[in-house]
Amino acid sequence: MIRTLFLAAGLVFAAFGAVQAADVEKPDLTLGVGGKPLLYYLPLTLAERLGYFKDEGLNVEINDFGGGAKSLQALIGGSVDAVTGAYEHTIRMQQKKQDIRAVIDLGRYPGIVLAVRKAEADKFKTVADLKGANIGVTAPGSSTHILVQYAFAKNGLKQDDASFIGVGGGASAVAAMQKGEIDAISHLDPVISKLQDLDLINVLIDTRTTQGTEDLFGGMNPAAVLYFKESFIKDNPKTVQALTNAFYRTLKWLETATPEQVAATVPEEYWLGDKALYIKAFNASRQSYSTDGTIDEASMKSALNLLTTADPAFDTSSIDLAKTFDGSFLAKAKAQ
Repeated sequence: MIRTLFLAAGLVFAAFGAVQAADVEKPDLTLGVGGKPLLYYLPLTLAERLGYFKDEGLNVEINDFGGGAKSLQALIGGSVDAVTGAYEHTIRMQQKKQDIRAVIDLGRYPGIVLAVRKAEADKFKTVADLKGANIGVTAPGSSTHILVQYAFAKNGLKQDDASFIGVGGGASAVAAMQKGEIDAISHLDPVISKLQDLDLINVLIDTRTTQGTEDLFGGMNPAAVLYFKESFIKDNPKTVQALTNAFYRTLKWLETATPEQVAATVPEEYWLGDKALYIKAFNASRQSYSTDGTIDEASMKSALNLLTTADPAFDTSSIDLAKTFDGSFLAKAKAQ
C-alpha cells in the first residue's frame, strides 16, 4: 500500500512537472554566469543542485564565462537567454541603449574583497599606495574591476593608475597570487578565504559584511541579480516567472540552511580542496545574500553612484533606474 502511494505521488509530481514544462514558453534555456564556483553566485549553484529549476519545468544549461563582463556580452550577443551577474550592468547598458532588467536580487552586498600581497604589505598599506600595481580581477570590466575603480576614485587615483589582470574565478586566481604575478587582488570567496588561509594577503576593503559595505559605499549596494533583455521578458513572461520562482525559493532555503548543508550541496571541487575552508568562506560571506530578493530605490542610487564615481565621464542623462529592476515577478513568487 505504501509503495503504491509513493508511486502515485511520483506520477503526480511528474505530471505536474510536465504541465509546467508545457506551460513555460521556453523550457530549455541557457544562462550565463562569470565564475560559477564563487560564493557571489552561490544561489545559482544551489538552485541547480537542489532541483528547483526542474521543479519549475525548466532545463537550464549554464555557461560559465571568465567574468561577469563576458556573460553580459553573451547576453547581448544572443548566445545566452539570461544572466546571473552584477546589478550595475543593468545601469551601464542603459547608457548603451540596451534595455537589460533585473527581476530578483541575489546578493545585497558585493562580497568583494580588495587585498594586497602580504610580502608587499609595507609597500601597499592603503588603496592610494596601489598606484602602479598589478591587480588581479576576475575579468576586466567585471564587478571586481569596477569596485577597485570606485575605490581608486575615492582615494584620488585614476582608472589607469594600475594594471588590471584577469585571473579567472577559482584556482587560477589563487595561483596568480602564489606565483607573484599580481601585487593585489579584487576577488570573492572562496578565493579570498583560501588566500587568507595560506597567509598570502592583507585585506584593505571587505564588502562581504554589512560594516565593510557601509564603510565603502555609505550604505547598501546590490550585487548579483538575475537579469534579461527586456524583449525576452516581454516574449517569455512565464519562463521568467519560473526562473524567479526557483531563485526566490533558493534564497528562502539559504536563509535557514546550515553551513554544512551548503557545503554538502555544492560540487566538491568548489571547496578548493578543503571543505572546512569552504565553510569558513561561506560564513564570511553569509551576510551578503539577499533575504527577500528586492532592490529598493536607495540601493539603486548607490549602484549608480558606484558607476559615476568610478567613471566621472559616465553620462546619467539617459538612465532611468526604475527600468533596471522589474519587481512584478518577485511579487508573484512571494505570493505563492
